[in-house]
Amino acid sequence: MLKIENVSKSFGALIAVNDVSFNLGDTGISGLIGPNGSGKTTLFHLITGFYKLDTGNIHFLDQRINGLPPHIISRKGIVRTFQQTRVLPFLSSLDNLITAAPNQLGENLLPLFFQPSKVALQETQNCEKAESILETLGLLKLKDSPAGDLSYGQQKLLEIGRVLMADPKLIILDEPTAGINPTLIRHLVTILENLRDQSIKIFLIEHNMPLVTELCDKIFVMDSGSLIFSGTPSEVQNNSRVIEAYLGRMADAADA
Repeated sequence: MLKIENVSKSFGALIAVNDVSFNLGDTGISGLIGPNGSGKTTLFHLITGFYKLDTGNIHFLDQRINGLPPHIISRKGIVRTFQQTRVLPFLSSLDNLITAAPNQLGENLLPLFFQPSKVALQETQNCEKAESILETLGLLKLKDSPAGDLSYGQQKLLEIGRVLMADPKLIILDEPTAGINPTLIRHLVTILENLRDQSIKIFLIEHNMPLVTELCDKIFVMDSGSLIFSGTPSEVQNNSRVIEAYLGRMADAADA
């Protein structure tokens, strides 16, 4: 599905991503782990068009997507969230989802004047779809509440709802559980598993290793901008290079 070929990105003398190659294949849920500063988020920015590659290529569904702007990549089926929530705080939860629906006829003047019935029908369908997604997320009772009044964890769920409005083929999540409580994490796990069962692929950055090993079928490990290992959760946990580069550092931080 997503194929990364010899991708590199530098910022001046800093090599953020160094000749990274991998293929997600048909994996349901994949994880990307590594120490802070290892290049994970930069790689996600490259995949989704927010940064331009220095070298290499990125293919999605056998089409090269590097060089395309983010909104075109999104229309091709790759939709993402960010580390920090980006909800529209003064709009209701329902309106946050409706605004994320792509290709809305009402955004153009001509359909408003010459196809009002089609515009109205689409708006009704988008509203129904948004309410269905909010129900799936457990947020339907908050549909009229301003998004800014939701808890941080609820806002993260709302962002996933905005992603789902775009009918994605691949969802890219940057630290989806950061800052949310254990109860919401378990709810999020259920949501992601249900999406996987609906044939929506998921690629996530996550520092919660127990969650990564529970959710992911395949894990990619980065360190200092390079991909140092990929494999199943058990293979990653037992690889000496991964333990030294990442898992060992986590243990050292815990003991400090």
